Amino acid sequence: MSHGSSRVLRLDALARVEGETAVRLRLQEGEVVAAELRIYEPPRFFEAFLVGRGHTEPPDLTARICGICPVAYQMTACQAIEAACGITVDGPIAQLRRLLYYGEWIESQSLHIHLLHAPDFLGCADAVEVARGHRGALERGLRIKQAGNAVVEVLGGRPIHPVNVRIGGFHRAPARAELSPLAEQLRRARDEALETVRWVAGFDFPEASFDGEFLALHDPGRYAIASGEPAVLPAPESGGVPRGFPVTDFEHRVVEEQVPYSTALQSRLDGRPHLTGTLARYALNGRWLHPTAAEAARASGLGDPTAGVVCRNPYRSIVVRAVEVVHALEEALLIIEGYRPPERAHVTVPAREAVGCAATEAPRGLLYHRYALGPDGTVTGARIVPPTAQNQAAIEEDLRRQVGARLAQSPAEAGDEGLAALCERAVRNHDPCISCATHFLDLTVERE
Repeated sequence: MSHGSSRVLRLDALARVEGETAVRLRLQEGEVVAAELRIYEPPRFFEAFLVGRGHTEPPDLTARICGICPVAYQMTACQAIEAACGITVDGPIAQLRRLLYYGEWIESQSLHIHLLHAPDFLGCADAVEVARGHRGALERGLRIKQAGNAVVEVLGGRPIHPVNVRIGGFHRAPARAELSPLAEQLRRARDEALETVRWVAGFDFPEASFDGEFLALHDPGRYAIASGEPAVLPAPESGGVPRGFPVTDFEHRVVEEQVPYSTALQSRLDGRPHLTGTLARYALNGRWLHPTAAEAARASGLGDPTAGVVCRNPYRSIVVRAVEVVHALEEALLIIEGYRPPERAHVTVPAREAVGCAATEAPRGLLYHRYALGPDGTVTGARIVPPTAQNQAAIEEDLRRQVGARLAQSPAEAGDEGLAALCERAVRNHDPCISCATHFLDLTVERE
């Protein structure tokens, strides 16, 4: 549909992006003047309705923010409230938390790789079309995902929105005999995950690079997921080394702002767009991947992560995700092998008036929670900064860069249809979780 100098193109069926969003491009004389990721779902006000709740309630309530990554919200809420109450959870309970989190990583990353992202590289519209030509690969991905689901179900009580998590630990700790049967399923999934790494490594990857700053948790000696402090890998041209900072400084470093075209707040790190998620974790922590995962990374063409090799190509994020699945499966197997049930399933977390914050690594990136508690433990304030809100500005930068390159290199392929396909791929590279709602993209191109 055209109106004067503006052309509007509506794509009514972009599946494979979590939630409702639109992209608006404004082009002038062959240059990208503006690229906007317009998240237009209604605000959900989770932070507001947490106020007035008891300090034991946020883990269950925030899990409902996302049906794909509920464990991430539960774990981060638990750790933030425990920090406010002066409690540290360690030992077998902390190990069980990591195992539960690995289960979510396995299921979420496998979902994205096989159902949401791979179709872009295979020339398919959706997973149904993938099944026609690559049925074995798709079924392999679903089996890997089922292994992750099984872990979450055994520890969490059900595979979606677990009910066994509480502050201080779990309502009930599994017996060793309950975890042992998971091991064989995880071993089979590990072998299939290695095959998935080989499969996605053979895709055709366009040249692209994110040259901004990476942000991820950093816990020397471990590929961080539920421990460590935020750390920044500077942009390549600065030539700097990773710099950590206390999680208590997060809101001073990562500042949210409202943009007029989106219902999601945008975050900037020290005033600049940054990227969190798979590429950032791999860049900051790759040297501590499980040896099996590190070898898979080397064989896939990503380079040697133990030598600090960094991948900045967003298209290759699908390979890094596949490597992370291998890592999660191997680490889950180690936890199960060494598991001894704790004497108690949780530690007591008495209420007190305080403020606490925490960050963990959701599959899509660093997730931050802060809670202020009154004397009786009532929540008086809450702040939640999800990965996609942090990545929104970086995704827009990526859109500007990739569309600009297409306009310069291949003007004949820069029609609305070609630009729409390019934008969809660029957004999906970052696996944004806008919400667990209807999937839709409306692309507006204005040519002047």
